[in-house]
Amino acid sequence: MEANRIQLADGVYLTYLPGRKFKTSLLSAQFVTPLQQETAGANALISAVLRRGTVGCPDMGALSAKLDSLYGASIDYTVRKKGENQCVGFVAGFIDDRFAPQNEKLLEPVSGLLGELICDPITRHGRFVPEYFESEKTNLVDAIRSILNDKRDYADARLLQSLCKEEAYAIPRLGSEKDVEKLQPQKLYAQYKKLISTARLELLYCGSADLERVEQALRAAFSTLPRERVEEIAVALPHIGREKAQYVEEQMDVTQGKLGMGFSCGSDDTAALLMGNTLFGGSSNSKLFLNVREKLSLCYYASSVYHRQKGLITVSSGIEFENYQKSYDEILAQLAAVQQGDWEDWEIEGAKATLLNAYTSMNDSQGKLENFYLGQAATGHTETPSELAEEVMQVTPERICQAMQTVKLDTVYFLKGKEAAE
Repeated sequence: MEANRIQLADGVYLTYLPGRKFKTSLLSAQFVTPLQQETAGANALISAVLRRGTVGCPDMGALSAKLDSLYGASIDYTVRKKGENQCVGFVAGFIDDRFAPQNEKLLEPVSGLLGELICDPITRHGRFVPEYFESEKTNLVDAIRSILNDKRDYADARLLQSLCKEEAYAIPRLGSEKDVEKLQPQKLYAQYKKLISTARLELLYCGSADLERVEQALRAAFSTLPRERVEEIAVALPHIGREKAQYVEEQMDVTQGKLGMGFSCGSDDTAALLMGNTLFGGSSNSKLFLNVREKLSLCYYASSVYHRQKGLITVSSGIEFENYQKSYDEILAQLAAVQQGDWEDWEIEGAKATLLNAYTSMNDSQGKLENFYLGQAATGHTETPSELAEEVMQVTPERICQAMQTVKLDTVYFLKGKEAAE
């Protein structure tokens, strides 16, 4: 699928993906702004409040009726973190015009409704409707608190916060409960006006309509979007590894320990690090899964993730408290095996197949394509999935070893039970 990215206005960009294989069209509008502790919670709340109503459709009932009239179209709000940027906005899905009854055109009215949600929200006395604000604020606080209920997600977040302390990458995409609790309608409305005026707007369309028609529809939908001193997106600088690894422990009333390990990468060979991480812990055929989890039964789960934007690899595992040292040692042993090229041919072929399948399967999902191209735009990268697949195909075992030998332990996080601490 050949992507075409063009500029529509100051700080407004369109990524056009012609997709005649789908029976639906996807339209995404995302504001991309640097992650900051003081604004993360407000930005996360803005899209939820905007989704409550427009001047033309002042409540959820009217919005639902409007979407029903567009043959069941959907518009969902999103809050994502891409590199050190926060992406907030909406993703719309609707029947592709080729399949709409009586040749009805849906692109224009859906684009118009998306523009209304962003540019013409329902307000009262120069601020957001108090009832909508309070309801969505409660929902956001509940969502932030719910992270604590999933100890795996919580431990992963705490590892990143410790690993990237004082860096924007450590900031949660939803902000903090404390900052959200302090928000007031007037302050949020002021942040909304600033966001839509100064943040880059990334628009993405995937469907059968031609580029010129999509351009016209979106220019009309966002004709009233204010543009004032559009800010540059944040460029994530690689994490500078610590000379000596730090160890962070936390106690909670849990029955299973969570061991997280963060590593800094000193190489910029992305394709080689992708392959190395997949061999290490990035698939069900990886060394962490087959050896630490299956063969030795040291972990309930064990996997790793490569964070390209920050030059990091993080390991997530669930263990018995008493297996901390054994698990720690074995995870490092499996990393050393990858660094030394200690693998079988089937392992490297399996890792390559895993990555190639991930890139190939993107073309079968509009949601995956939208998420991928938003990530590329928000982090300043331009490779297509097929180009990344080609880079992976060219990786040699020697390059994998060289890249992985720059991977050094930086931070260890252990969540243990209160009984284990006594």
